[in-house]
Amino acid sequence: MNFSVCISSGTLVAVKLQIQERKHKEMNKPLKKIVWFVLSVCVLFSQTGCWSSREIEDLGVYVALGIDVAEQTEFEKYVNDHGGHYPKENNITATVQIVPKNSTRSNSQQGSPAAGKSYFNEQLTGDSLLEILRQFALRRERPLIGHHLKVIVVSQEISRKYRLEQLLDFVLRDNDIRPSCLVVVSEGKAIDALHSNDPSEIPAFYLTGLVDNSYLSNKITPAVSLAKLDATMQSGKSFLLQNVISYKGEHKFSGAGIFDSKAKRLIGTLSQVDLEGLSWIQERPKGGVLKTYEEQTGSTVVYEIKHTKGKIIPTVHGDDISFHVKVESEGWFMEDWTIPEAAGNEEYLHKLEDDFKKIAEQQVKQVLDKMQHKYKVDVAGFGEKLRINYPKVWKKVKSDWDRTFSEIPITYDIKIKIKNQGSSTE
Repeated sequence: MNFSVCISSGTLVAVKLQIQERKHKEMNKPLKKIVWFVLSVCVLFSQTGCWSSREIEDLGVYVALGIDVAEQTEFEKYVNDHGGHYPKENNITATVQIVPKNSTRSNSQQGSPAAGKSYFNEQLTGDSLLEILRQFALRRERPLIGHHLKVIVVSQEISRKYRLEQLLDFVLRDNDIRPSCLVVVSEGKAIDALHSNDPSEIPAFYLTGLVDNSYLSNKITPAVSLAKLDATMQSGKSFLLQNVISYKGEHKFSGAGIFDSKAKRLIGTLSQVDLEGLSWIQERPKGGVLKTYEEQTGSTVVYEIKHTKGKIIPTVHGDDISFHVKVESEGWFMEDWTIPEAAGNEEYLHKLEDDFKKIAEQQVKQVLDKMQHKYKVDVAGFGEKLRINYPKVWKKVKSDWDRTFSEIPITYDIKIKIKNQGSSTE
Protein backbone atom coordinates (compact mmCIF):
# COMPACT_ATOMS: atom_id res chain seq x y z
CA MET A 1 0.00 0.00 0.00
CA ASN A 2 2.76 2.49 0.94
CA PHE A 3 4.65 1.56 -2.23
CA SER A 4 1.65 2.45 -4.40
CA VAL A 5 1.24 5.81 -2.67
CA CYS A 6 4.89 6.65 -3.26
CA ILE A 7 4.52 5.94 -6.96
CA SER A 8 1.45 8.13 -7.23
CA SER A 9 3.17 10.99 -5.43
CA GLY A 10 6.20 10.77 -7.74
CA THR A 11 3.98 10.84 -10.77
CA LEU A 12 2.16 13.88 -9.44
CA VAL A 13 5.43 15.70 -8.83
CA ALA A 14 6.61 14.92 -12.38
CA VAL A 15 3.40 16.26 -13.85
CA LYS A 16 3.72 19.48 -11.86
CA LEU A 17 7.29 19.96 -13.07
CA GLN A 18 6.24 19.51 -16.69
CA ILE A 19 3.47 22.09 -16.30
CA GLN A 20 5.89 24.61 -14.77
CA GLU A 21 8.45 24.02 -17.54
CA ARG A 22 5.80 24.50 -20.19
CA LYS A 23 4.66 27.78 -18.61
CA HIS A 24 8.30 28.92 -18.49
CA LYS A 25 8.75 28.19 -22.20
CA GLU A 26 5.57 30.06 -23.09
CA MET A 27 6.75 33.09 -21.13
CA ASN A 28 10.16 33.04 -22.89
CA LYS A 29 8.79 32.80 -26.45
CA PRO A 30 8.34 36.58 -26.97
CA LEU A 31 11.82 37.20 -25.53
CA LYS A 32 13.40 34.67 -27.93
CA LYS A 33 11.66 36.25 -30.88
CA ILE A 34 13.02 39.66 -29.92
CA VAL A 35 16.54 38.30 -29.51
CA TRP A 36 16.42 36.57 -32.90
CA PHE A 37 15.09 39.73 -34.55
CA VAL A 38 17.89 41.86 -33.08
CA LEU A 39 20.52 39.33 -34.18
CA SER A 40 19.10 39.20 -37.70
CA VAL A 41 19.22 42.99 -38.01
CA CYS A 42 22.81 43.05 -36.78
CA VAL A 43 23.85 40.43 -39.31
CA LEU A 44 22.06 42.31 -42.08
CA PHE A 45 23.87 45.56 -41.35
CA SER A 46 27.23 43.77 -41.04
CA GLN A 47 27.03 42.56 -44.67
CA THR A 48 28.50 44.63 -47.48
CA GLY A 49 25.74 43.54 -49.84
CA CYS A 50 25.69 45.48 -53.13
CA TRP A 51 26.31 48.93 -51.71
CA SER A 52 29.50 49.37 -53.73
CA SER A 53 28.43 47.40 -56.81
CA ARG A 54 27.81 48.76 -60.29
CA GLU A 55 24.59 47.98 -62.09
CA ILE A 56 24.92 45.80 -65.19
CA GLU A 57 23.19 48.52 -67.22
CA ASP A 58 26.08 50.84 -66.36
CA LEU A 59 28.77 48.44 -67.62
CA GLY A 60 30.04 47.45 -71.03
CA VAL A 61 29.91 43.66 -71.16
CA TYR A 62 32.23 42.31 -73.83
CA VAL A 63 31.56 38.74 -74.95
CA ALA A 64 34.25 38.28 -77.60
CA LEU A 65 37.85 39.31 -78.03
CA GLY A 66 39.68 39.37 -81.36
CA ILE A 67 43.46 39.71 -81.73
CA ASP A 68 44.96 40.80 -85.06
CA VAL A 69 48.18 42.15 -86.48
CA ALA A 70 48.35 45.87 -85.78
CA GLU A 71 46.30 48.02 -88.15
CA GLN A 72 45.12 51.34 -86.80
CA THR A 73 41.61 52.52 -87.57
CA GLU A 74 40.98 55.90 -89.16
CA PHE A 75 39.71 57.09 -85.77
CA GLU A 76 42.99 56.13 -84.07
CA LYS A 77 45.06 57.79 -86.76
CA TYR A 78 43.09 61.02 -86.41
CA VAL A 79 43.30 61.00 -82.61
CA ASN A 80 47.05 60.35 -82.66
CA ASP A 81 47.58 63.23 -85.07
CA HIS A 82 45.69 65.55 -82.71
CA GLY A 83 47.48 64.80 -79.45
CA GLY A 84 45.76 61.56 -78.45
CA HIS A 85 48.87 59.40 -78.70
CA TYR A 86 50.52 57.67 -75.73
CA PRO A 87 53.86 55.77 -75.58
CA LYS A 88 53.38 52.35 -77.19
CA GLU A 89 54.41 50.09 -80.01
CA ASN A 90 51.84 49.04 -82.59
CA ASN A 91 52.07 45.25 -82.14
CA ILE A 92 48.46 44.11 -82.01
CA THR A 93 44.98 45.36 -82.72
CA ALA A 94 42.37 44.14 -80.23
CA THR A 95 38.67 43.98 -81.01
CA VAL A 96 36.03 43.75 -78.28
CA GLN A 97 32.44 42.75 -79.01
CA ILE A 98 30.13 44.54 -76.61
CA VAL A 99 26.53 43.82 -75.59
CA PRO A 100 24.11 45.34 -74.98
CA LYS A 101 24.63 48.31 -77.27
CA ASN A 102 25.17 51.75 -75.80
CA SER A 103 21.88 53.45 -76.54
CA THR A 104 22.84 56.64 -74.72
CA ARG A 105 25.21 57.71 -77.46
CA SER A 106 24.62 58.76 -81.00
CA ASN A 107 24.98 55.97 -83.55
CA SER A 108 27.23 58.27 -85.50
CA GLN A 109 30.00 57.69 -82.93
CA GLN A 110 32.84 55.56 -84.25
CA GLY A 111 32.33 51.93 -83.30
CA SER A 112 28.63 52.25 -82.55
CA PRO A 113 26.30 49.57 -83.90
CA ALA A 114 24.16 49.92 -86.95
CA ALA A 115 20.47 50.32 -86.29
CA GLY A 116 18.88 47.11 -85.05
CA LYS A 117 22.12 45.26 -84.24
CA SER A 118 22.41 43.55 -80.87
CA TYR A 119 26.17 44.11 -80.54
CA PHE A 120 28.96 46.36 -81.71
CA ASN A 121 32.70 45.91 -82.19
CA GLU A 122 35.40 48.36 -81.18
CA GLN A 123 39.11 48.27 -82.03
CA LEU A 124 42.23 49.75 -80.51
CA THR A 125 45.92 49.19 -81.25
CA GLY A 126 48.88 48.90 -78.90
CA ASP A 127 51.46 46.59 -77.35
CA SER A 128 49.61 45.58 -74.16
CA LEU A 129 46.21 43.92 -74.13
CA LEU A 130 45.47 45.20 -70.63
CA GLU A 131 46.44 48.75 -71.55
CA ILE A 132 44.30 48.59 -74.69
CA LEU A 133 41.26 47.52 -72.65
CA ARG A 134 41.89 50.33 -70.17
CA GLN A 135 42.05 52.80 -73.05
CA PHE A 136 38.35 52.17 -73.64
CA ALA A 137 37.73 54.05 -70.39
CA LEU A 138 38.84 57.19 -72.25
CA ARG A 139 36.17 56.66 -74.91
CA ARG A 140 33.11 55.32 -73.10
CA GLU A 141 31.39 56.04 -69.82
CA ARG A 142 30.58 52.35 -69.36
CA PRO A 143 33.62 50.41 -68.06
CA LEU A 144 34.38 47.13 -69.83
CA ILE A 145 34.04 43.89 -67.86
CA GLY A 146 35.13 40.46 -69.06
CA HIS A 147 33.10 38.26 -66.73
CA HIS A 148 30.99 37.02 -69.66
CA LEU A 149 33.72 36.60 -72.29
CA LYS A 150 32.64 33.66 -74.45
CA VAL A 151 35.22 33.38 -77.22
CA ILE A 152 38.70 34.60 -78.13
CA VAL A 153 39.57 34.69 -81.84
CA VAL A 154 43.26 34.88 -82.75
CA SER A 155 44.15 35.46 -86.39
CA GLN A 156 46.54 33.01 -88.04
CA GLU A 157 48.73 35.92 -89.10
CA ILE A 158 49.34 37.21 -85.56
CA SER A 159 49.75 33.68 -84.16
CA ARG A 160 52.60 33.07 -86.60
CA LYS A 161 54.30 36.27 -85.46
CA TYR A 162 53.98 35.98 -81.68
CA ARG A 163 53.84 33.09 -79.21
CA LEU A 164 50.33 32.28 -78.03
CA GLU A 165 51.61 32.59 -74.45
CA GLN A 166 52.46 36.23 -75.15
CA LEU A 167 49.18 37.09 -76.86
CA LEU A 168 47.03 35.52 -74.14
CA ASP A 169 49.15 36.24 -71.08
CA PHE A 170 46.75 38.87 -69.74
CA VAL A 171 43.56 36.83 -70.18
CA LEU A 172 45.23 33.80 -68.56
CA ARG A 173 46.13 35.93 -65.53
CA ASP A 174 42.86 37.86 -65.23
CA ASN A 175 40.53 36.37 -62.61
CA ASP A 176 37.55 38.19 -64.13
CA ILE A 177 37.72 36.09 -67.30
CA ARG A 178 36.21 32.63 -67.04
CA PRO A 179 38.55 29.72 -67.80
CA SER A 180 35.74 28.11 -69.83
CA CYS A 181 36.13 30.76 -72.57
CA LEU A 182 36.55 29.18 -76.03
CA VAL A 183 39.70 29.88 -78.07
CA VAL A 184 39.76 29.58 -81.89
CA VAL A 185 41.91 30.84 -84.77
CA SER A 186 40.74 32.66 -87.89
CA GLU A 187 42.01 32.16 -91.42
CA GLY A 188 41.53 35.88 -92.11
CA LYS A 189 41.27 38.80 -89.70
CA ALA A 190 39.86 38.05 -86.26
CA ILE A 191 37.54 41.03 -86.50
CA ASP A 192 35.92 39.51 -89.61
CA ALA A 193 34.88 36.51 -87.49
CA LEU A 194 33.11 38.93 -85.14
CA HIS A 195 30.77 40.39 -87.77
CA SER A 196 27.38 38.98 -88.75
CA ASN A 197 24.83 39.67 -91.46
CA ASP A 198 22.03 38.71 -89.08
CA PRO A 199 21.21 41.77 -86.90
CA SER A 200 19.68 39.57 -84.21
CA GLU A 201 22.75 37.33 -84.00
CA ILE A 202 25.68 37.87 -81.67
CA PRO A 203 28.74 36.30 -83.33
CA ALA A 204 30.32 35.32 -80.00
CA PHE A 205 27.33 33.14 -79.16
CA TYR A 206 27.16 31.81 -82.72
CA LEU A 207 30.78 30.62 -82.66
CA THR A 208 30.48 28.92 -79.29
CA GLY A 209 27.25 27.26 -80.43
CA LEU A 210 28.95 25.66 -83.45
CA VAL A 211 31.12 23.55 -81.11
CA ASP A 212 27.99 21.80 -79.84
CA ASN A 213 27.41 20.35 -83.32
CA SER A 214 30.33 17.93 -83.01
CA TYR A 215 27.88 15.04 -82.56
CA LEU A 216 26.77 15.68 -86.16
CA SER A 217 30.16 16.17 -87.79
CA ASN A 218 33.65 14.80 -87.20
CA LYS A 219 35.07 17.92 -88.85
CA ILE A 220 34.77 19.84 -85.57
CA THR A 221 37.68 19.55 -83.13
CA PRO A 222 37.05 19.15 -79.39
CA ALA A 223 36.51 22.57 -77.82
CA VAL A 224 39.64 24.19 -76.38
CA SER A 225 38.90 26.41 -73.40
CA LEU A 226 41.33 28.85 -71.80
CA ALA A 227 41.89 26.40 -68.94
CA LYS A 228 42.59 23.50 -71.31
CA LEU A 229 44.83 25.65 -73.49
CA ASP A 230 46.86 26.82 -70.51
CA ALA A 231 47.32 23.26 -69.25
CA THR A 232 48.33 22.03 -72.71
CA MET A 233 50.90 24.78 -73.21
CA GLN A 234 52.34 24.16 -69.74
CA SER A 235 52.61 20.43 -70.47
CA GLY A 236 54.77 21.07 -73.53
CA LYS A 237 52.45 19.37 -76.05
CA SER A 238 51.64 20.39 -79.59
CA PHE A 239 47.95 21.14 -80.07
CA LEU A 240 45.14 22.17 -82.40
CA LEU A 241 42.74 25.10 -82.35
CA GLN A 242 39.57 25.12 -84.42
CA ASN A 243 39.84 27.34 -87.48
CA VAL A 244 37.04 29.63 -88.65
CA ILE A 245 36.72 31.15 -92.13
CA SER A 246 34.67 34.33 -92.58
CA TYR A 247 33.33 36.14 -95.61
CA LYS A 248 31.11 39.23 -95.48
CA GLY A 249 29.50 38.38 -92.18
CA GLU A 250 29.13 34.64 -92.78
CA HIS A 251 31.27 32.06 -91.00
CA LYS A 252 32.23 28.42 -91.19
CA PHE A 253 34.38 26.08 -89.11
CA SER A 254 36.95 24.63 -91.48
CA GLY A 255 39.99 22.65 -90.38
CA ALA A 256 42.30 23.54 -87.52
CA GLY A 257 45.49 25.44 -86.78
CA ILE A 258 48.55 23.47 -85.61
CA PHE A 259 50.63 24.94 -82.79
CA ASP A 260 54.13 23.68 -82.11
CA SER A 261 54.91 22.40 -78.58
CA LYS A 262 58.03 24.52 -78.17
CA ALA A 263 57.44 27.68 -80.18
CA LYS A 264 53.72 27.93 -79.28
CA ARG A 265 53.24 29.50 -82.70
CA LEU A 266 51.06 28.47 -85.62
CA ILE A 267 53.12 26.25 -87.93
CA GLY A 268 50.41 24.98 -90.30
CA THR A 269 46.83 23.86 -90.71
CA LEU A 270 44.78 20.71 -91.08
CA SER A 271 41.92 20.56 -93.60
CA GLN A 272 38.41 19.24 -93.04
CA VAL A 273 39.44 15.86 -94.48
CA ASP A 274 42.43 15.80 -92.11
CA LEU A 275 40.10 16.32 -89.15
CA GLU A 276 37.96 13.43 -90.38
CA GLY A 277 41.05 11.23 -90.41
CA LEU A 278 42.07 12.49 -86.98
CA SER A 279 38.62 11.67 -85.59
CA TRP A 280 39.13 7.97 -86.39
CA ILE A 281 42.32 7.99 -84.32
CA GLN A 282 41.11 9.92 -81.29
CA GLU A 283 38.96 8.17 -78.72
CA ARG A 284 35.91 10.38 -78.61
CA PRO A 285 32.24 10.06 -79.62
CA LYS A 286 31.56 11.57 -83.00
CA GLY A 287 29.17 11.75 -85.89
CA GLY A 288 29.72 12.45 -89.53
CA VAL A 289 29.47 10.80 -92.92
CA LEU A 290 31.60 8.78 -95.32
CA LYS A 291 31.01 9.21 -99.03
CA THR A 292 32.05 7.00 -101.91
CA TYR A 293 30.99 6.51 -105.52
CA GLU A 294 29.52 3.41 -107.15
CA GLU A 295 32.01 1.85 -109.58
CA GLN A 296 29.80 1.39 -112.64
CA THR A 297 27.74 4.59 -112.62
CA GLY A 298 29.78 6.90 -110.41
CA SER A 299 26.67 7.56 -108.30
CA THR A 300 27.03 8.98 -104.79
CA VAL A 301 26.67 6.53 -101.88
CA VAL A 302 26.72 7.78 -98.26
CA TYR A 303 27.35 6.12 -94.89
CA GLU A 304 26.31 7.95 -91.70
CA ILE A 305 28.48 7.31 -88.64
CA LYS A 306 26.41 6.43 -85.58
CA HIS A 307 28.97 4.97 -83.21
CA THR A 308 32.76 4.72 -83.29
CA LYS A 309 35.20 3.10 -80.92
CA GLY A 310 38.86 3.89 -81.48
CA LYS A 311 41.94 2.82 -79.56
CA ILE A 312 45.63 3.71 -79.78
CA ILE A 313 47.81 0.76 -78.72
CA PRO A 314 51.50 1.51 -78.00
CA THR A 315 54.13 -1.26 -78.12
CA VAL A 316 57.70 -1.08 -76.85
CA HIS A 317 60.48 -3.58 -77.64
CA GLY A 318 63.79 -2.37 -76.23
CA ASP A 319 64.28 1.11 -77.69
CA ASP A 320 61.77 0.56 -80.48
CA ILE A 321 58.35 2.19 -80.15
CA SER A 322 55.39 1.52 -82.41
CA PHE A 323 51.66 2.24 -82.43
CA HIS A 324 48.63 0.44 -83.73
CA VAL A 325 45.29 2.21 -84.18
CA LYS A 326 42.22 0.01 -83.95
CA VAL A 327 38.86 1.45 -85.00
CA GLU A 328 35.38 -0.06 -85.10
CA SER A 329 32.50 1.93 -86.52
CA GLU A 330 28.80 1.24 -86.83
CA GLY A 331 26.42 3.30 -88.92
CA TRP A 332 23.58 3.52 -91.40
CA PHE A 333 23.51 3.28 -95.19
CA MET A 334 21.57 6.51 -95.71
CA GLU A 335 21.86 7.69 -99.33
CA ASP A 336 22.25 6.02 -102.71
CA TRP A 337 21.99 7.86 -106.04
CA THR A 338 22.30 4.70 -108.08
CA ILE A 339 19.55 4.27 -110.73
CA PRO A 340 18.06 1.73 -110.71
CA GLU A 341 18.59 1.43 -106.95
CA ALA A 342 20.76 -1.56 -106.06
CA ALA A 343 19.25 -4.33 -103.99
CA GLY A 344 20.32 -3.95 -100.37
CA ASN A 345 21.33 -7.57 -99.95
CA GLU A 346 24.15 -8.82 -97.74
CA GLU A 347 26.67 -9.07 -100.58
CA TYR A 348 26.06 -5.48 -101.68
CA LEU A 349 26.33 -4.19 -98.10
CA HIS A 350 29.65 -5.99 -97.56
CA LYS A 351 30.98 -4.40 -100.74
CA LEU A 352 29.92 -0.96 -99.48
CA GLU A 353 31.56 -1.63 -96.10
CA ASP A 354 34.85 -2.32 -97.90
CA ASP A 355 34.48 0.84 -99.97
CA PHE A 356 33.80 2.97 -96.91
CA LYS A 357 36.72 1.33 -95.10
CA LYS A 358 39.07 2.36 -97.90
CA ILE A 359 37.88 5.97 -97.66
CA ALA A 360 38.45 6.01 -93.88
CA GLU A 361 41.92 4.50 -94.31
CA GLN A 362 42.80 7.17 -96.87
CA GLN A 363 41.76 9.87 -94.40
CA VAL A 364 43.90 8.34 -91.63
CA LYS A 365 46.90 7.94 -93.96
CA GLN A 366 46.61 11.56 -95.07
CA VAL A 367 46.53 13.06 -91.58
CA LEU A 368 49.31 10.80 -90.28
CA ASP A 369 51.49 11.83 -93.21
CA LYS A 370 50.95 15.51 -92.40
CA MET A 371 51.62 15.04 -88.69
CA GLN A 372 54.71 12.86 -89.04
CA HIS A 373 56.38 14.07 -92.20
CA LYS A 374 55.14 17.56 -93.06
CA TYR A 375 54.79 19.24 -89.66
CA LYS A 376 56.51 16.66 -87.38
CA VAL A 377 54.08 17.11 -84.48
CA ASP A 378 51.84 14.82 -82.45
CA VAL A 379 48.38 16.38 -82.13
CA ALA A 380 46.47 13.08 -81.92
CA GLY A 381 47.39 11.90 -78.42
CA PHE A 382 49.94 9.19 -79.24
CA GLY A 383 52.37 10.52 -76.64
CA GLU A 384 49.70 10.49 -73.94
CA LYS A 385 49.02 6.79 -74.58
CA LEU A 386 52.73 6.04 -74.35
CA ARG A 387 52.95 7.99 -71.08
CA ILE A 388 50.08 6.00 -69.55
CA ASN A 389 51.23 2.55 -70.68
CA TYR A 390 55.02 2.98 -70.56
CA PRO A 391 55.84 5.82 -68.12
CA LYS A 392 59.56 4.99 -67.91
CA VAL A 393 59.91 5.03 -71.69
CA TRP A 394 57.97 8.28 -71.86
CA LYS A 395 60.39 9.98 -69.46
CA LYS A 396 63.22 9.22 -71.86
CA VAL A 397 61.54 10.60 -74.99
CA LYS A 398 59.19 13.35 -73.78
CA SER A 399 61.74 16.18 -74.04
CA ASP A 400 61.89 15.80 -77.82
CA TRP A 401 58.70 13.85 -78.43
CA ASP A 402 57.56 15.52 -81.65
CA ARG A 403 60.78 14.62 -83.43
CA THR A 404 60.69 11.09 -82.05
CA PHE A 405 57.05 10.71 -83.05
CA SER A 406 57.83 11.64 -86.65
CA GLU A 407 59.98 8.50 -86.99
CA ILE A 408 57.71 5.96 -85.24
CA PRO A 409 55.88 3.35 -87.37
CA ILE A 410 52.10 3.45 -87.06
CA THR A 411 49.68 0.82 -88.36
CA TYR A 412 45.91 0.96 -88.35
CA ASP A 413 42.93 -1.32 -88.76
CA ILE A 414 39.46 0.09 -89.47
CA LYS A 415 36.24 -1.91 -89.49
CA ILE A 416 33.00 -0.48 -90.88
CA LYS A 417 29.67 -2.15 -90.12
CA ILE A 418 26.37 -1.12 -91.74
CA LYS A 419 23.68 -1.81 -89.14
CA ASN A 420 20.72 -0.17 -90.82
CA GLN A 421 19.61 0.83 -94.33
CA GLY A 422 17.12 3.46 -93.22
CA SER A 423 13.55 3.50 -94.48
CA SER A 424 13.00 2.00 -97.91
CA THR A 425 11.87 4.32 -100.70
CA GLU A 426 9.96 1.55 -102.43
